[in-house]
Amino acid sequence: MSKTAIVVLSDPKTGSEEALGRVFNALSVAYDCKINDEEVVILFQGTGSRWPETLQKEDHPVHELYQAVKGKIKGVSSGCAGVFGADSSGFDLVSENQVPGTSGLPSFVKLQKDGFKIITF
Repeated sequence: MSKTAIVVLSDPKTGSEEALGRVFNALSVAYDCKINDEEVVILFQGTGSRWPETLQKEDHPVHELYQAVKGKIKGVSSGCAGVFGADSSGFDLVSENQVPGTSGLPSFVKLQKDGFKIITF
C-alpha cells in the first residue's frame, strides 16, 4: 500500500482559476487515494493555510469534494497560519519542524521517514 502526503500551497486570496485548480486537483488526488484504500494525508501550508476556511463555505465549488476528504486532513501549518493570518478552522496546527522564529511547520523529513510520497499543489 502506498502512502501519499498532499501539501496545498496555493492561495485562495488570488481568486485565480489556477489556485482553484490546484486545490481541486489536490483534493481529487486525496479522494482517489481514499476510495482506493490508500493511506493519504492532506496538509495546508504557506498561503494554502487559508484554504480550509474558504472550503467550508457551502456555496464554494469544491465544498462537496472537501467534505468527502475532510477526514484525511492532517492539519494546517502552525507557522504559516500565523504568518498569513489563517484560521485553522478546527484542524490541528502542525508544528513538527521547529523553524526558528516560527511556531513550527510540518516536517517533510518526518513524512518521508514514515514512508509518504509528497505531492505539492
